[in-house]
Amino acid sequence: MKIALAQIAPVWLDRAKTVERVDEWARNAADEGCELVAFGETLIPGYPFWLDFTGGAAFNNEMQKELFAHYIDQAVVVERGDLGMLQQTAKDRNIVIMVGAYERAPDRGGHSGYCSLVTINKDGEITNVHRKAMPTYEERLVWGVGDGHGLQVFPHGDFTVGGLNCWENWMPLLRSTLYAKGEDLHVAVWPGSLRNTVDITRFIAVEGRSYVASVSGLLTRDDIPDSVPHVETIRAKCPDTMADGGSAIAGPDGNWIVEPVNAKPQLVVAELDHAFVRRERHNFDPSGHYSRPDIVQLQVNTARQSVLKEAD
Repeated sequence: MKIALAQIAPVWLDRAKTVERVDEWARNAADEGCELVAFGETLIPGYPFWLDFTGGAAFNNEMQKELFAHYIDQAVVVERGDLGMLQQTAKDRNIVIMVGAYERAPDRGGHSGYCSLVTINKDGEITNVHRKAMPTYEERLVWGVGDGHGLQVFPHGDFTVGGLNCWENWMPLLRSTLYAKGEDLHVAVWPGSLRNTVDITRFIAVEGRSYVASVSGLLTRDDIPDSVPHVETIRAKCPDTMADGGSAIAGPDGNWIVEPVNAKPQLVVAELDHAFVRRERHNFDPSGHYSRPDIVQLQVNTARQSVLKEAD
């Protein structure tokens, strides 16, 4: 199977323009003959980088309130059809699209956002929306805590594909859930940092005896559009580079298929041979012959969480 990782910058905090950019790169991947293309964490409409350098934790702060209000306004509402353009491209071009999105969730009242990994199949159907189980550190200021509903895998040719958001990839029980469901191509989405992808991509590949595709975003000061609230303050305080990529692909033996690509937009393309997975499972299969379910088992709650349970 031929896959692509689209290492690009969003039109930061602009949902509609970022969807158009993602669509363009998805079409580029289809033109390359790819069957699957993946994009970075919350690429639509962008990762909340302002939190780090504008005092994001300041309580009841007017600037932080205005930035959050803008961010949630630009979030993706799946039920509204915000990803319809990508769904049509997936169907027209016969390609699976996996993209990180800041998702505004009507099933949680409609005013909170979640870091979600959205999977669109070749028929243009949204088959999975995985909300990040635990936002990392300052992310909790603007992202809600997700659940296990999206801990799913899907078949694609000979492969079984799953994915996690950023530091979820460090959570062994989440990885184990996907292994147990048969995952052999793992998509790890990141906001963009070589330091995040350079070690864990190969580690997960060795542990799971699977292909691992880490896809990252990009963002520099020059990528911040004038439409962002408090743009001059953000530009004055932010570093030159906030996300430097690091997209990479490792094989089931833990060696690089594509070494990390840093600091430039690029469509990272690779051919994956499923027989490689079978060869590496010969001596280690974490949920198969090398597991001990008689000693240790994993219990997973895949219900979508809500504060409301209505009875007839």
